[in-house]
Amino acid sequence: MVKINERDVIVVADVTFFSKQDGLCVFREPNLKKNIWWKFIDYERMRIYEQGKRCLKRNGFKIKAVILDGKPGVRKAFEGIPVQICHFHQKQIIRRYLTNNPKLEASIELKNIVKTIANTNEEVFTNQLNEWHSKWKDFLKEKTIDEKTGKWFFTHKRVRSAFRSLKINLPFLFTYLKYPELNIPNTTNSLDGYFNSLKSKLNVHRGLADKRRKRIIVELLKGRN
Repeated sequence: MVKINERDVIVVADVTFFSKQDGLCVFREPNLKKNIWWKFIDYERMRIYEQGKRCLKRNGFKIKAVILDGKPGVRKAFEGIPVQICHFHQKQIIRRYLTNNPKLEASIELKNIVKTIANTNEEVFTNQLNEWHSKWKDFLKEKTIDEKTGKWFFTHKRVRSAFRSLKINLPFLFTYLKYPELNIPNTTNSLDGYFNSLKSKLNVHRGLADKRRKRIIVELLKGRN
């Protein structure tokens, strides 16, 4: 953990993995460009984030807001704290469900709505989603029956999943606009970029023993960049 003068902090929290069961959880203050807490981990669990939050609290810090990538469950670790879901990761989620070049008209329209996320507000975005759902609700209810088993499934389940992701995350997509005085980023770019830089620097030191590699990581984490 790094000592800083500021007691009120904004936190970007995320995990990166160097290999299977070899990961790192970091809390970063994006406005100060400093990593303020970290932990080496084997799996990403909600309790890791809770541990980081408790550590900051014990040391006199107050988390004013947190930016997350949208993984289910992690948000619960920061209950009572304003949460911003990263716009970039939300777009990635939608891209995974709808692909880069969707063919269905409903998918194309939904993806176009998501493209506006960084240039709109919660009211407008919510209205667009509701209008889209009203237009395509019967389409979303369409079912297909498996001829072999006789069981049915939703025909357009990927479109349904994309819409469901947006509805679940909607209350957390525009937090940064609700607290303009806090200067909350709407993405986790500060930490994503740092992880990329960290891994590039580690590539220079390939083949190091695990203990020494972790010492280098800690020294890099302490730097201001």
